[in-house]
Amino acid sequence: MVSGRVSPKVVVGVVYVSALFMTILDSTVVNVTLSKMAAEFGVAPVDAHSVVIGYLLSLAVFLPASGWFGDRWGSKRVFLVALAVFVGASVLCGLAANLPQLVLFRVVQGAGGGLLTPVGLAMMLRAFPPAERARASRLLSLPTIFAPASGPVIGGLLADRLSWRWVFFINIPLGVLAFAFGAFMLTERREPEAGRFDLPGFVLTGLGLGASMYALSQGPISGWSSPDVLATGLGGLALLVLLVLVELRSAEPMLRLRLFGSRLFRSNSLVIFLATAGFLGTLYLMPLFLQNVRGASALSSGLTTFPEALGVLCSVQVVGRIYPRVGPRRLQLFGLTGVGLTISLLGTVDLGTEQWLIAAMMFGVGVFMGWVFLPTQTAAFAAVPVEQLGRSAALFNTVRQLGSAIGVALLSAVVTVFGPVPDSDSGLIAYHAGFFTAATLALLAAAAALTVRDVDAAATLRQPTGESRPAAREPR
Repeated sequence: MVSGRVSPKVVVGVVYVSALFMTILDSTVVNVTLSKMAAEFGVAPVDAHSVVIGYLLSLAVFLPASGWFGDRWGSKRVFLVALAVFVGASVLCGLAANLPQLVLFRVVQGAGGGLLTPVGLAMMLRAFPPAERARASRLLSLPTIFAPASGPVIGGLLADRLSWRWVFFINIPLGVLAFAFGAFMLTERREPEAGRFDLPGFVLTGLGLGASMYALSQGPISGWSSPDVLATGLGGLALLVLLVLVELRSAEPMLRLRLFGSRLFRSNSLVIFLATAGFLGTLYLMPLFLQNVRGASALSSGLTTFPEALGVLCSVQVVGRIYPRVGPRRLQLFGLTGVGLTISLLGTVDLGTEQWLIAAMMFGVGVFMGWVFLPTQTAAFAAVPVEQLGRSAALFNTVRQLGSAIGVALLSAVVTVFGPVPDSDSGLIAYHAGFFTAATLALLAAAAALTVRDVDAAATLRQPTGESRPAAREPR
């Protein structure tokens, strides 16, 4: 077979990196083009935010279900179908004739993206044994490094030089190549004990997360006291509480919440939740601060933020080498403390601060985040049995996505409370409060890292004999 000539690790690495880069980039590249979309369709700028909200709602529905689909129908099949849906919907988004069409196609695109990331992560975890995951993550973490920071830059360039439609068309060449490569080279894997489809869990997860994500996304736009935000927020919270009760009693739950019974998985999930909230909240807030308060262009603000990605790229190469000897806990503590202190410095930036100094601070945020991303993801799955990697990857990604939404919503709410007029003098105070809030989230993540125990992640560490310990089996 053709796939026999190429290592499965290389094959999985190529398709995983390609798909992950597209999905993460698509979450950020659209934000800077919303005003141009609104102008072309003749709608109010606030209405264009439905393009983002529709995508997030669809992600919330399909992310939790991705683990079961991959286990039941095969990771290769589900991955390729999800990739085809994502790329096909990207084409339709670029051809949309009006805003309702664009929102509809974004919902379809979110369905593909919601399945892609967890299934791809599960394939990566299966391809690399625990002892090799830290080294592999030095390369496989590239999408999570560059995509969030490069989104505003790419989006600004395409919107200014070509059209907002090209932020969707750029997915086509990479997506087609990744699909062709994966179709020929990937090997199929199914889990014989996938169980029956948990319809109550799927419905409760979709409605609960969907309503919560809508409230978190719409709150900064419509106001947190608006009837639709209050109704969906409280309703979503109630549905999530009901979901927990139903899933814990289900023999074959959609979300295997009992995975949180593993101290290592639980602690690292909390770390990634808080760290993502603070970090991606900062990446969301900084371009707005530069444009609304300092009067920078979209492209200029994107270029000022981009050094964050370079910082992560530099540090993750070091962290990947020392992780097997040091373990996750100390790396996380060092990185998160540094992130918190550096974001606090951003809270002192004013109108007279040189732009290069802001870029240097963003570089520092990235350097310290490199000490968080790799050890957290590597350690989280150290004790997860192979047959549960699909479900655990879905749960981990759901937690991370929820952290991102809550971080953006929380920081937006803080800015709104402290400075209702963002381009006035109060705007500077408001954004300072937002950055200090993000720093607090990072320091809370550092406190959560204190609960991580290196001995639990022994399978990913270098042992005295040169061999890694087998992963402990966790109860279903």
